[in-house]
Amino acid sequence: MEDQLRQWVEPKDQRHLQGFTEMLAAILQSGQACLGKWIPYLDHRGCSARAHLERVSYFLRNEQITAERVYRPLLRHVLPAFAGEAVLLTLDTSLLWNHWCLIEVCLAWGGRSLTLTQQVIEHRSATIRFEQYHGVLECARRALPPGSQVTLLADRGFEHGDLIRWLNRNHWNWSIRVKSDLLVTLAQGRTQPVEALCPPPNQAYLFPNVQVLEDIKAHLATANVPDAQDTWAVLSNQPPSLQTFALYGQRFGGIEPHFKDYKSAAFDLLETGLREAEMLTRLVMLLDAASLIALILGLMLVHAKQRARIDWHGERGLSFLQLGLRELARLCYQRLPLPKLRALTKGHPSPACASRCKREALDCRVEFSKVVVFSS
Repeated sequence: MEDQLRQWVEPKDQRHLQGFTEMLAAILQSGQACLGKWIPYLDHRGCSARAHLERVSYFLRNEQITAERVYRPLLRHVLPAFAGEAVLLTLDTSLLWNHWCLIEVCLAWGGRSLTLTQQVIEHRSATIRFEQYHGVLECARRALPPGSQVTLLADRGFEHGDLIRWLNRNHWNWSIRVKSDLLVTLAQGRTQPVEALCPPPNQAYLFPNVQVLEDIKAHLATANVPDAQDTWAVLSNQPPSLQTFALYGQRFGGIEPHFKDYKSAAFDLLETGLREAEMLTRLVMLLDAASLIALILGLMLVHAKQRARIDWHGERGLSFLQLGLRELARLCYQRLPLPKLRALTKGHPSPACASRCKREALDCRVEFSKVVVFSS
């Protein structure tokens, strides 16, 4: 693995690669974010277990270990197919122990999310200010392949005028779910809160050319679906249609399983004893690198038509991440070398479905008894 990464990392940054790849390999083999679980997979000059933990702690506190130096080169290798293409990004947060907030910008791909950039801050709420995540957005912009045509999806916690102005300046499209108390000035000049613009059950309202947050021109789409917990209200810079809801709905399939992989489905992040924002940021970066490598291994397994060796489902029932982690375990058990990692394909593969019921749920269509388009 180190030999492959060394080809992509700048010569001035290669001094950090040995420690990075050693810990990356420990995560992939242990399947754990807990530092103590890495010890059986660390081998450095016959160190004791305590010495290994001290080395790992020093690495996670080292300010020279940055995503720009060790994670972004991996992204550059696997994302070239997206240059000049339309890409869908998600911006979201997740609380850790109700004390730290993980901020991420991810690429939605194959029904899941792939991290572009991340940061952990000390914050007791998942709702944060634009100033707290502006740097993460800038890092994501630099991490994208050149010419990417971006659409950003975000939840109600990101209903910020400064965010939308930043998106407009960078020529990114966007769809943001908004709160019910947001004031909207309609094309006719009347100003009302979003809750007053929501339709009856099984209906959708489309409001082109509205104005919000003082000076922002946008479009609003609201829908009332009985099976949903809340009425949907999506603000976008694109003309409103029923596809507005389908586009925004892609956020759920990507980001929620992604955070679940961190916390319980793959790496048990909440079991780690770390309680420092900078150390947690570097640890999550390592988890993202491990996830990316496992995802690529899973994708390569499917392309080689060898999925049935790992996955017993008739159709793909495991995510690419889970396929890759199990394939890696097989390679380690049989003492086989890690294959050369390939780049991702720009086409979106179908999401994994562990059951026929889940497949039917994904394929279901939401239909409205009435759709009203208000005059612009």
